[in-house]
Formats: sequence, C-alpha cells, structure tokens
Amino acid sequence: MMPLHLAPFVRWRSGLVLAWICLFTFGFTCVGGEHAATVTHPLPAAFSDLLPNFLVEPDDVYIVKNKPVTLTCRSTPATQIYFKCNGEWVHQDQHLIERDVDPATGLPVMQVKIDISRQQVEKIFGLEDYWCQCVAWSTTGTQKSQKAYVRIAYLRKNFEEEPLGKEVALDQEVLLRCHPPEGVPPAEVEWQRNEELIDPKTDPNFFITEDHNLIIKQARLADTGNYTCVAKNIVARRKSSSATVIVYVDGGWSEWSKWSPCGVDCTMWRSRECTQPTPGTRGKDCQGLDLQSLNCTSEQCPQTASGAEDVALYVGIVAVALCLTLLLIILVLVYRRKKEGLDADVADSSILTTGFQPMGIKPSKPGVWAPRRAARSKNSHLLTIQPDLTTTTTSYQGSLRSRHEVTGKFSMSNGPLLEPLPNGSHTLHNGKLPSDPNAFMDRLSTQTYFKTLPRDNVNTSYGTFNFLGGRLTLPNTGISLLIPPEAIPRGKIYEIYLTAQKNEDMRLPLAGCQTLLSPVVSCGPPGVVLTRPVILSMDHCSDACLENWAIRLKKQSYEGTWEDVLLLGEDVVSEPYYCQLEAETCRVFTEQLGRFALVGESLSMAAAKRLKLLLFAPAYCSTLEYNIRVYCMDDTQDLLKEVMQMERQLGGRLIDEPHVLLFKDSYHNLRLSIHDMPQTHWRSKLLAGYQEIPFYHIWSGSQRTLHCTFTLERQNLSICDLTCTLCVWQVEGEGQSISLDFNISKDIRPLDSDFLMMDNCTPALAGPSAFQIPYLIRQKICSSLDAPCPNGADWRLLAQRLKLDRHMSFFASKSSPTSVILDLWEAQHFHSGNLNQLAAVMAEIGKQEAMIFLVSDGEC
Repeated sequence: MMPLHLAPFVRWRSGLVLAWICLFTFGFTCVGGEHAATVTHPLPAAFSDLLPNFLVEPDDVYIVKNKPVTLTCRSTPATQIYFKCNGEWVHQDQHLIERDVDPATGLPVMQVKIDISRQQVEKIFGLEDYWCQCVAWSTTGTQKSQKAYVRIAYLRKNFEEEPLGKEVALDQEVLLRCHPPEGVPPAEVEWQRNEELIDPKTDPNFFITEDHNLIIKQARLADTGNYTCVAKNIVARRKSSSATVIVYVDGGWSEWSKWSPCGVDCTMWRSRECTQPTPGTRGKDCQGLDLQSLNCTSEQCPQTASGAEDVALYVGIVAVALCLTLLLIILVLVYRRKKEGLDADVADSSILTTGFQPMGIKPSKPGVWAPRRAARSKNSHLLTIQPDLTTTTTSYQGSLRSRHEVTGKFSMSNGPLLEPLPNGSHTLHNGKLPSDPNAFMDRLSTQTYFKTLPRDNVNTSYGTFNFLGGRLTLPNTGISLLIPPEAIPRGKIYEIYLTAQKNEDMRLPLAGCQTLLSPVVSCGPPGVVLTRPVILSMDHCSDACLENWAIRLKKQSYEGTWEDVLLLGEDVVSEPYYCQLEAETCRVFTEQLGRFALVGESLSMAAAKRLKLLLFAPAYCSTLEYNIRVYCMDDTQDLLKEVMQMERQLGGRLIDEPHVLLFKDSYHNLRLSIHDMPQTHWRSKLLAGYQEIPFYHIWSGSQRTLHCTFTLERQNLSICDLTCTLCVWQVEGEGQSISLDFNISKDIRPLDSDFLMMDNCTPALAGPSAFQIPYLIRQKICSSLDAPCPNGADWRLLAQRLKLDRHMSFFASKSSPTSVILDLWEAQHFHSGNLNQLAAVMAEIGKQEAMIFLVSDGEC
C-alpha cells in the first residue's frame, strides 16, 4: 500500500474531490468528506482534466567505480513527483525538487532528481536488477515513467579468446579470432594493425563478424603486421596480445631473354630472373634454372681454327674416346663377376611391403557409407602405388594398425592417399522466402511497455496475449513458443517476448564430456503467472539415442547461475517442467518462463552429435585463386541462418546442398581433404595432405561457425570448369564424400543463400489465428475425452493414435489431459498439420466430435 503522504487524488465526475494529503508534505489543506482540498499550485481551469505528461524520463545508467549516478524526471502538468526503487518509495528528503511554469501554456512544470550510490545497488540481492521509476500526480490522476535500471559497470582483464599469429600466402583468406573479456555493459570490440585502427568501411578487404572475429578476405603484402583486439566499455579499455600475421609471396620467373650470339665455344645462352613476383617475406625462391645454353649450328660457329691445328684437335678427341671405351668394358666385366657371387644371398623382400598393401572393405549392410570398389575405378591406380611416407600432414595422433574390426561403418585410414568416396544424400524442403520482420517490430517499438524488454529486433519476437493464447516464432531458427488457451488467467494481459541468445552473449559453463546441444533461448518476462504449461520448441543436434546420453534441461536462475531442472528419461510429472525429445526438435513444457538450454553429457563413445556441412565459394572470382569454405557446425537452424547471413556479407555462394555427418565422442579430430582435381588445370595450395579441426572445438559447441578454407589455383583465367571430390571424416569414424562439378563463372543451379530460408511465418500470432483447431471445437473434444471411458475410448486412445503414448503419466497428471495432447499436436504440426487427419483419428475413437471439423471457422 502507498504511504499516506503519497496518496493520490481521486476526482469524481460530480466535481467532488476526495483526498487525504498531509499538510506537512505537500502544503495542501487536509480536508475530509465532501469538501475540496486546496493546493498551493493549482492548475488553470482549462487544464484541470489533464494527466501528467513526462518531458524527461529516467534512463538506464551504469555506476563507474564509486561515483554515484543521478536519475532525473520532469513532468507537466504535475503537482507532485516521487521515485520508487525496487518497489519501495524513496524518502522525500532524498528528492531534489525544482518547480517552474511553462511560459507558453501556463502549466506547472516539476523536475525531481535523486542520487543512487554503489552501496545502494550492492545491497540488493533480490530476484532482479536494481531499478527505479518515477510517479507523477495531477488533480486528475497519476502516470508512471519507464523503468531505469542501475547497474555496476566493470570490465574484466583477461580475454576469453585471443588472436593467434599465422603465416599465409598472398590472396589467401585470414581469420583472426577474438572473444572480449566479460563486462557490463558488454565490451565493444575494434581491431588494430600496428597500433592503427582498422576500419572496414574504408578498407572493404577487412570484415569484422558479429562474433568480433577479424577476416582478411584476400591477404596482401601490406597486411603483414601485428594485429591486436581491443575491448572497451565505459569502465576500461583492454588490449589482447598481438598476433603477428606474415603474408608471404612465392617467387615466379619472368620470360626468358633472347638468345645471345654464338660464342667462341660454339654455344649460345639465354637467362631469366625470379621477379614475377620477387620472393618476399619468407616466400619460396623460383624452382629451376635461371641460365640455359644451346649448341650453335656449324654455320653459326666462328671459324678460329684451321690446317694443322684442326688435325691436332681431331686426334685428341679420338684418343679420349678410345680411353673411355676401354674403361667402360673393364667396369662391366667386374660388375658381372660380383653379381654371380651375390645371387645366392638375395632374400625374399616381400615381407617388407605386405604391411603397406591396401585392403578392400565391404560394408556389412547396405546404405552404409563406404569407399567405392577399386576395380574398374578411374582412380584404381591408388591401390597399387606405395604410400608416400614423406607426405606432410598438419598433425597426427594414433598408431598404424589394420582395420579388421568392420562393423558396418566406414573407418578412414590415416594415410594421405584416399580412395574416392560415394556421394551422400540429403533431402531438402523447398519453401517461400521469409517475410520482413522489421514491420512488426517497428510497430511494437512505439509501445511504451516494450522499453524494458530485450531490444534485439533480429533475434527477438514480441506479442501481447490474453487467455485465448497465441504463438511467438523466430523465423528460420526452429524456435517457437506456443501459449495454449487458458494458459494466461482470464482478465490478465501479458506482453511476452522470445529471443535467441548467441553464445558470445551467454556462455554456459561446460565440464568433462558435456556439450551444448541446442541454442540458448529466453522467453519472458520471468515471474508471470501461468495456469497451464506453455511449449517451447527448439532444435537440438544430438542423435536422440538416450541410452548414450545424459541430457539435461538447464535454466538460468535470477542470480545468473545455471541449474539443472530436468534430466530427460527421469522426468517427474509433479515438476513444472517436462520435455519431449524428437529426432531433431526438443519440446519443453514449462509453467515458468526464463532462459533455457539443452546440455548433453555422453555416457559412452557411441554418443554422437549431428554436424551440418556447408560449402561456400565466391560468387564472382577474377583471380587465379579460388577459395572453397567448408563449415562444420551443429545441425540447428539458428546456426544455419547465422552462417547464411555472414556469407551473404562476405559475397559467398552455396555451391552444394547441405550434408549431415555424425560426430562421435571418440576424442578423434575431424579431417578434411580434397581430391580428383584435373591436374592439368587446377592445383591445391594446401601443403599438407589434409586439414584438421580439433575434437574439442567441435564437441564443446561453443565455437558457432567453425570452417576450413581450401585455396585452389587454376592455370589461367580462361579455366572455369571445376571438378573435385571433397572428403570430410572423423578419424576412425564416419565420413562424407561430396562431389563437385560446376562452372565457377556460369553456375546457374538454384542453390543460393535464400534456398534454405523457407520459413515465412508471422513472428507473433495472438488468439484463434495461432491455432489450427478452432477454440469451440477444442473445448468440445476436451469435454468428450477427458472423462475416463470403460472401453478406453478417451484421451488415452487419442494419445495412442497420435503416437504420444510414452507420455501417459505426464498427461494423466494434468486436469485436462486432452488439452495437453492437443497443445503438443499444435506445436508439432503448425506448418504441416492436417485437420482431416485429426478428424480421422477422432472417427477411429468413435466420437461424434469428428464431424464438427466440417464446421467453418466463422461458425466457431
């Protein structure tokens, strides 16, 4: 209840004013009953019906070190203004009040300020941040301002990830990673080269990603230098360790010079120089001769000898030839005698090569990914060539051993020679392009009650809902929130939001074999009262085999720590959370809104995550070099959307359909290699036999857009046809082979960054439009099936027909099991639901309610 000295005025239509105001606070005459109260600053009669209008509202502020902050509130017409902080009124002595009169309107203007200290904020250990709000009074009523949050600003010293130095070839793409220190407000990141600021607007060869990483699209000699990641906020400015990037240039020959005149030795010469380009910054010198000679014809030789001198020359030449012939005969005779004595000592050396003979592997069952048979293969020569043991690789772990333990899965060898692999297959679903979400967000941004909600328009959806329920969706992410009818109490209206948190904004503490299996999703505001569970849907990347996993649903507490609220497979129906794990989607039933994520811990090495493999290349290439980027990321739609948007900014193009790879918890790294290129037209600039991504970088799930780049070089600019095979596999595990055959300049296949953006649903739907089952039909079905039936024709048979009978205990714990079943059906079939199929299920149950599906929406 509001304190007596802050009691607002209540004005009746009859003109009587009932108020109890303390004279020592406001300067009013305290009068009770049906008498008017006199004020010291009465309003002009023409403006007596106006509510206070805020000219200045308090804004979010940060406390830097120990310096207090000031909150200001200014309103007209206003007779009194007071601040309320964290639900409690601020004492009147702490208010600095200034009164004035607007000369244009004659209305009283009142301004109030309060100071907030660091000690006041640190004393709050409640369920939310420290906030303040001002309330203004006039003779007509009251108005509340927006909430202003007061936070203590800081910036930690240590970077979570610092850039690493590297040596790169000219025109190669360079990626420098940086994750700034934790801070409030979050740190802004900029990059420096040799202590000078990098501005991608002035130099488009640089690109800074949303993850704060720096990409040099094509390395130039001028890009050699020391790169530093700089993080700063209002508290401090931190610099990472410098990463030295060296751009090297391999030397190239110039054209040969013209042949020199024939010399006295009857020889002519020509030369060339290693200047196209000149080797630079640790680049390799040109290979081959820089000087070449050729014997002249007899007509070109200068005549310098004649008569007796010629005879002496010829005699000497004949004598030398005879000596050489005699010496050769002697050497042949000696060799034959020694060979006859060694024949008996020659041993069979076949045992030295048997360990290197290739071995054919046949899958134990059809459909399993395996190498093609060597016979009749265009690359069958690989099976007869001894492996080049001098081939370098980036790293190697493990030992050489035979692969006799074949269990139907293909195991790749560690050698550099790879047999061509069969094409994988993946089905794609076509759809329409997404609608522009900004129109909906722009309309909502004008509403004052959204000022305290998340303000990321790209990854957030908002909506206003009542007891009829509705749905929030983040297009192209697989994330949605279903608010069933009657979940919000009647008479209540909630403003609800749904947002996807990026890993750099919200990192989960993971330990041991734990891995992040889903995006981090927030729905709120927390603390709203729900009478029924809502359903939060989000993608996951596990193989959905619960016997290999311990999968936990985590929720962030008000203090910021992450807590386990549910262990899948051991669900307790009395808890406010329940989860259904489908092949690619997780559906969370919750009666409490908040921030959620799915974390898995492998119980055996058979546990696997689904990886999505995406191949991108430049949409336009005017140089001899051509880069193919291979992304290896968790198979969730939100990551797919992020990569698509990033590649669109880089000018990249999807060159093949996505592929899925199972990545097991075997501690083995992921390897990528490229083969079968026409050697006369293309060559790979990769020095090693393959590239490798460490196991933990993939398994942790914390690095969202992992990728490798293959730099290819064509012989000349007229070569545009490219055929090759790209192999991606886990060491001693499964793999994928991707065959590419296209023209890099005239590729017209319908594979583009918008190819997979097929979700064009509205971000927010309220009321009946959010559901496929009309509201009245839903009520009739629930009333018909909720009551137990002796022959079993009730909600239990409905769950069985819809293949949801594994959740019987959860449904039975609810007051209306049928409504929860229908909620789950709505969440699963929002895009593909068919009411006729549901009507057919009702007909099988034997209920007459199946006929009411024929009723039009208008009649319902």
